[in-house]
Amino acid sequence: MDKPQIIVHMQKGLDYTLFDAKWIPSSARFVVMGSRPNGNGTLQIYEISKGDLVLLKETNKDASIKCGTFAASNLRSRHLATGDFNGNLKTWDLENWHTPVYSVKGHKEIINSIDGCAGLGIGEGAPEIVTGSRDGSVKVWDTRQHDKPVAAMSPAEGEDHRDCWTVAFGNAYTESERCVCAGYDNGDIKLFDLRTMSVRWEDNLKNGICNIEFDRKDIMMNKLLACTLESKFHVFDLRTQHPEKGFAGLSEKAHKSTVWFGKHLPQNRDIFITGGGSGSLFLWKYSYPSQRCVKDNNGIEMGNIGSVNLQQNVTISTQPINSLDWSSDKEGLSICTSFDQTIRVLIVSKLNRL
Repeated sequence: MDKPQIIVHMQKGLDYTLFDAKWIPSSARFVVMGSRPNGNGTLQIYEISKGDLVLLKETNKDASIKCGTFAASNLRSRHLATGDFNGNLKTWDLENWHTPVYSVKGHKEIINSIDGCAGLGIGEGAPEIVTGSRDGSVKVWDTRQHDKPVAAMSPAEGEDHRDCWTVAFGNAYTESERCVCAGYDNGDIKLFDLRTMSVRWEDNLKNGICNIEFDRKDIMMNKLLACTLESKFHVFDLRTQHPEKGFAGLSEKAHKSTVWFGKHLPQNRDIFITGGGSGSLFLWKYSYPSQRCVKDNNGIEMGNIGSVNLQQNVTISTQPINSLDWSSDKEGLSICTSFDQTIRVLIVSKLNRL
């Protein structure tokens, strides 16, 4: 069987630090977010046109922009939500982005991570945004409800807080069900059930958690991917939770450096790509076991983890690749950012043969 190939289709060097990039839904355009040397933030819109990346629009903001998502917006408005170094959550109309559509001082310190749910026709329930911050708190926002979070998971007063590096929505398969998973700098991982406002599961992965992602957020919880420092990522099967052992999982070494992110292919949730501090990309496929659920010695059901297999890898940068976004419109098309200040458009071929 021919292996898939990871191809750098086009690239463009920029003059600022890149932190994130997202496809604008249902278009051949994408938005790049980052930081100028003077500490200002930058938003730029590029379009793929005739084999080149064409800058269509740009604006500078008063704070560096760390992360962004369209996942709480509808397809008509396509508002971009961003988190910045000053702890502000803002949403922007890309047709008129001088003044934010919504703005709130969400956190005391930098917003490290952001995710959305129930936008773009994906997931049930109200459109919401979750933010995770260096101040240790995780907050859920409904931008239709002014400046107060609809849920907040914060350290107790006087308790030492951990830096929250990553957040993700999942389990949004009905109007009432929804979870948020958060990863922290000390390796803590926590799964919050927003329906009961309780911690459903927690663990420690021994190394700081750089990125987490459910394989799909709009179905009953299936798999969770967590990427960490010290060259490891972890996959958990979330369908069966044992009362003592929790969820079945596996860990895999990759990249020989920090695993900065893991992103599932929208068209096939069992295929995902990881990006490393060495400037490398690894493409993986998850295979389920013959039985996902088994019983322990006491007859209690517990999960049974499958396996991951490396399909392809390539080194495309001398610096860490810190973000990647798959296109939901064209299978195998993605954009990624790197600390070498370069935006790259990638094509992964032959995915339909996996």
